[in-house]
Amino acid sequence: MVGKLYLVATPIGNLEDITLRAINVLKKVDLIAAEDTRHTLQLLNHLEISKPLVSYYKQNEKYKKELIIEKLEEGKNVAIVSDAGTPAISDPGEEVVRYAIEKNIDVIPIPGANAAISALICSGLNTNQFTFIGFLPTNKKEKKEILEDIKQEKRTLIFYEAPHKLTKTLEDIKEILGNREIALARELTKLHEEFIRGDIQSVLKNLGEPRGEFVIIVEGSKLGEREAQIEDLKQLSLEKHYEFYQNLGMNKKEIIKQIAKDRKVEKNEIYQYFM
Repeated sequence: MVGKLYLVATPIGNLEDITLRAINVLKKVDLIAAEDTRHTLQLLNHLEISKPLVSYYKQNEKYKKELIIEKLEEGKNVAIVSDAGTPAISDPGEEVVRYAIEKNIDVIPIPGANAAISALICSGLNTNQFTFIGFLPTNKKEKKEILEDIKQEKRTLIFYEAPHKLTKTLEDIKEILGNREIALARELTKLHEEFIRGDIQSVLKNLGEPRGEFVIIVEGSKLGEREAQIEDLKQLSLEKHYEFYQNLGMNKKEIIKQIAKDRKVEKNEIYQYFM
């Protein structure tokens, strides 16, 4: 008989934030695949649970998933845990889940603590609809591309960030998305839990030296489609701005009038530039 794969959410700080169901599952499974076996061992010792552990992290998940599936096909029940929170959300788990589904193995979620949702509900920003981004790429070009892609997103945005990258990431968000309202959640559920709210500029001004892991909640775009388009056009050179409307079939007089309107300047100023 094939075993079951459990994705078990663990505390993100406070060890009391683990469900009774999660404890029972960890007690009954045959093997626990952990992002960091030393970290998970501390949790298991706290819960007085003794189980075999195998490491399963981002760099080894492509081949460790084979071992996990092998154990499941032998009839063993396996739990996957990350260092904190819910597996497969900005943490290992996605690869083995996909593989298990291909093998017709049951995948069972054991819900619990989640940093993104915990930060969102205390942010003071819109919680009806939101988009989870997670960690932005370290590559500058890729990072900019993602921020440009979500610039017009009306839903609340959720990011994760390490303390040493926080200031630069906030500056990048401000540069591309504008000076929006945000909420920073630091060290959630831990002793030094803190929420910092305000627009990006004021938060940066009073931030100090960031410490601990952060969740960044950013308000969604308030611009309509046409307003957003105008904001993008204003970032272009006048020549490129002109070319955009020219490609729409507008004549010179119409283009100059529209550019002046977009940029909120006198028509004569634009006319003189293109003389």
